[in-house]
Amino acid sequence: MHYRPTSLLAKAIFLIAVMLAGAGSWAQLQAKGGAATSAVVTTPHVRAELIAHAPQGVEPGQPLWLGLQITHQPEWHTYWKNPGDSGLPIEMAWTLPAGLDAGEIAWPLPKKIPIGTLANYGYEGTVLLPVPVTVASTFAPKALSNDATVRLHATWLVCRKECIPEEGDFTLTIPARSTTAMHGAAFDAALAAQPRPVMGSVQGVRPDSNARIEGNTLQLSVQGLPVELRGKTLELFPETPEVIENAAAWTQAWKGAVWTAEVPLSAQRSNSPDPMPVVLAADGQGYRAELKVLGAWPTVAAAATVSPALEAALKANAAGVPASTSSAPPLTLLAALLGALLGGLILNLMPCVFPVLAIKVVGFAQHAQDRRAHRLSGIAYTSGVVLSFVALGALMLGLRAAGEAIGWGFQLQSPAVVAGLAALFTLIALNLAGVFEFGHFLPSSVASLQARHPVADSFLTGVLAVAVASPCTAPFMGASLGLTATLPGPQALAVFAALGLGLALPYLAAAFVPAVARALPRPGAWMDTLRKFMAFPMLATVVWLVWVLGQQSGIDGAGALLILLVALGMVAWALSLAGSARRFMAPVSILALALLAWTFAPHVTNVAAAPSAQASTGNATQQWQAWTPGAAEQLVASGRPVFVDFTAAWCVTCQYNKKTTLADAGVQADFTAKNVALLRADWTRRDPAITAALAQLGRSGVPVYVLHAPGKAPVVFSEILGEAELRAAVAAL
Repeated sequence: MHYRPTSLLAKAIFLIAVMLAGAGSWAQLQAKGGAATSAVVTTPHVRAELIAHAPQGVEPGQPLWLGLQITHQPEWHTYWKNPGDSGLPIEMAWTLPAGLDAGEIAWPLPKKIPIGTLANYGYEGTVLLPVPVTVASTFAPKALSNDATVRLHATWLVCRKECIPEEGDFTLTIPARSTTAMHGAAFDAALAAQPRPVMGSVQGVRPDSNARIEGNTLQLSVQGLPVELRGKTLELFPETPEVIENAAAWTQAWKGAVWTAEVPLSAQRSNSPDPMPVVLAADGQGYRAELKVLGAWPTVAAAATVSPALEAALKANAAGVPASTSSAPPLTLLAALLGALLGGLILNLMPCVFPVLAIKVVGFAQHAQDRRAHRLSGIAYTSGVVLSFVALGALMLGLRAAGEAIGWGFQLQSPAVVAGLAALFTLIALNLAGVFEFGHFLPSSVASLQARHPVADSFLTGVLAVAVASPCTAPFMGASLGLTATLPGPQALAVFAALGLGLALPYLAAAFVPAVARALPRPGAWMDTLRKFMAFPMLATVVWLVWVLGQQSGIDGAGALLILLVALGMVAWALSLAGSARRFMAPVSILALALLAWTFAPHVTNVAAAPSAQASTGNATQQWQAWTPGAAEQLVASGRPVFVDFTAAWCVTCQYNKKTTLADAGVQADFTAKNVALLRADWTRRDPAITAALAQLGRSGVPVYVLHAPGKAPVVFSEILGEAELRAAVAAL
């Protein structure tokens, strides 16, 4: 019996794959395009979001806070009110409804950021800059909507080695008569990080605390600091810029309850504050004091609007000089390439790739006795896999360069892409089951393409393999893919090519090893049986994709997709009929599909509201909390260890780990015994904040598992989470 491999359907794959890739990238660009008039602005370096906290609504005499929450890419920072030796503070210009008045930024405690011989004061990671808002008795919400719309134009300078001026326009609508408190924890943490006045001060001033000028130094003397700080080394943050040498060495000492220090004045000093406000800090908590100045300030230097170093950086940016990317050292690049190769090889064992194995097994069996055809098929399949990975990597890097915060598997964050893949695999399953043959309704010139161009057919099968493998992250892949964000384009694409080569390597090796060809059975009736059996893994893949879409678009979206898949199956069946039956059924089924698509497609692509902040995991005694920027850091600062699960519904490896290791009773008992907080960062929907957090860990895809503990470096676990490995790490807390 002669059997034509099912990979004939690969002729339809190329067009569908292009459409899916386009849909994914369009979804990303649409999100970016809408950011200018929304509460979120994303750039290549930060994600900024305007948020609010009004637990009693917008009412006179009740607390109302607005805030700009900034999540920085790794190694990038923005600045405090005193930026230090270079930089510019963040500036906010508000447009508020009548009756609302915004106060000054309640600046959280910064950190000192050394840069060469300079020192800056600013923020890395995630920071919230809260602003108090006074609600007057004259405030009246909109008559129809009963809400208040606030607008913010913010400008900031974000720096690494180079500095990039950025800005954003934000719009946020706040219900006036109901609670707005979903960001309450973030505001509480930001206000807790605000420096406290020293004890016994009146508006920050204590008569017995002063700054004495002696020559070119300041002799600081501060009283009223908490008893628990005595004997500790404190950090010093002057609120007035261009007064002291920020990067110079200075001395400090305790004299009983009095903290003293000798600090050199700046040779370029341009300010002479009196009193002099300073912030002293230890253990992440700051204390503010306004020091009476004793003595006369030396003559000031000529004022400068920006430092020479910053001015040069701004000129370079204005001239269009791109942000620098440094080539990886040879050993680092070699390790990344090897990790990608091994990760791609292991990817063959992931459930994502299993549905494609049937096509390759049948194709290998057909060419088993034709070594030349066997080798050509292996080379073509490898080319399809490698080039598809490179194209997907180039798309991801291009979207990142355009300002999108995305990572590996980003296309599955688009409901349109998920629905398109579900339609594709439905057609594959129906074809494998024998419901229809492409040759029955395609023109003869198209239907014979597989026989006339088997090499192109194998190439497109490689494209299909990448389409189904891309949501997975295998061991060794995570670190290699994470490194691509810091590499020049050619080196990053080489990592993606190595990943594709690893995925295709078993088939390429089998194509050139005669023993494998001899071990395969001859073509026969068994191939038709295998073909029909493999329809079931394809249908299982459809079930998984519908479930993924349900996580994104809700139960209505999943139901709408199922209706459309049934209609699509009827169209495929109708087109396979012959004679008058086809002439009648084909137009009717196509019209029905078009009407159903017009009715139900919006439900498929509509993104549902995010799930509740708290979710139980199986029979676990612990409760998983929704991850938010800064939540892990806040818990660790309170002395509690934190385990973070970066996951997504479309990540099969994530779901396997969730149902096995993370659901294990022993693991849950260990978490409870050590009082480990459990946070789950769900990346099913597009979330730039999670993308930035992954980038800070050197990863660009999920799963990622991280254990944070006070005073220790974060522990990042393997993608295949082992019970023994996790329990040993928890036991060591």
